[in-house]
Amino acid sequence: MRIVVLGMMGQSPFGGQTWMHLHWLLGFHRRGHEVWYVEDSAAWPFDPVQNTLTDDCRYAVQHIAGAMTRVGLPERWAYRLAERPEQTWGRTAGQLRELYRSCDVLVNLTGGTILTEDHLAARCRVYLETDPVTLELQVARGDAFCREVLDRHTAHVTYGENYGAADCGVPLAGIQWRKTRQPIALDWWPMVFDADAAHFTTIGNYRQTGSDIEYNGTTYYWSKHHEWEKFLSLPQQTQQSLEVAMMFSQAGDRERLTAAGWRIVSPYEMSLDVFGAYPRYFQQSRAEFTVAKDQNIRLRSGWFSERDVCYLATGKPVVTQDTGFPCAVPTGQGLFAFRTLAEAVAAIAEINAHYEQHCRAARDLAAEYFDCEKIAAQFLRDIGRTG
Repeated sequence: MRIVVLGMMGQSPFGGQTWMHLHWLLGFHRRGHEVWYVEDSAAWPFDPVQNTLTDDCRYAVQHIAGAMTRVGLPERWAYRLAERPEQTWGRTAGQLRELYRSCDVLVNLTGGTILTEDHLAARCRVYLETDPVTLELQVARGDAFCREVLDRHTAHVTYGENYGAADCGVPLAGIQWRKTRQPIALDWWPMVFDADAAHFTTIGNYRQTGSDIEYNGTTYYWSKHHEWEKFLSLPQQTQQSLEVAMMFSQAGDRERLTAAGWRIVSPYEMSLDVFGAYPRYFQQSRAEFTVAKDQNIRLRSGWFSERDVCYLATGKPVVTQDTGFPCAVPTGQGLFAFRTLAEAVAAIAEINAHYEQHCRAARDLAAEYFDCEKIAAQFLRDIGRTG
């Protein structure tokens, strides 16, 4: 089949976003399909050289072309800003329209592309939600625009693997959500075992604004700092060194974590080195300790982070907040879901007591539950296409 994946690698040219897209592309490609990556939206890209959002697309185009070449798909991409429909890179505007018209499946990865008339020429249009809950709450509140965004697709797939369960509070608004999870190309993320690796680590942003949402009189939070603050004292409860590669946007946040005993390094330059320093950070870690978003935790969406999958693949055990994901992926060997500080401390102690065992279990989980070919095949079956 011809599969077109819409995404935002150029808009956000960092390691996490780039690998999230590449793993899906590799999964479809390795199943024998003709896969294309297309970035075609009104969102301006971030240029880290200029350190700003810009309508200058040179960095974005260079990043996409370089990443696609590295994974063996050098001619399978196109880029344009929607406000300049005839100015394109990788394919002409006419070729891009033909790509949409002729494709068997159009995958709107992250749901970040607002579909235009060109996109609607594709017969099968899949909304692939990687960050569940917020959009569903907006639709449940009566947001007509968000409903139209969903209605422009013919199928809807989510990383919210606990959707529809008795303990899941996410309103589904009549949408038939199929379920998937983040795939990974295991050969790009080999296991690296080091018994002397020092730090439990993670990568991310401490505080973000703009996506908190009120639903039925309750505010559900987007920014992870609400959860980090619940576990601020963790370094004082364990002898294990804890490090975060984290961006801080508000004065005092960094100092508060440092005072509590957290090690802090910058993720910025590392995340821009998508095939070098970024995966090495995972490989050099002892394990991951991280939190999730309040929205996913309280509403039990079943979301599981693409970053966590990279840790598992490199043979690094993961300790992460329980969002309901154990409904789909087993815990207790290589992967631990916690709700309380005491559970987090116990998980860290268990990993260190049987370190090699949990490292090998982490890699086994990645191979069994997150292999990109398996997930791509199941995804296509679930939307009514052959795998």
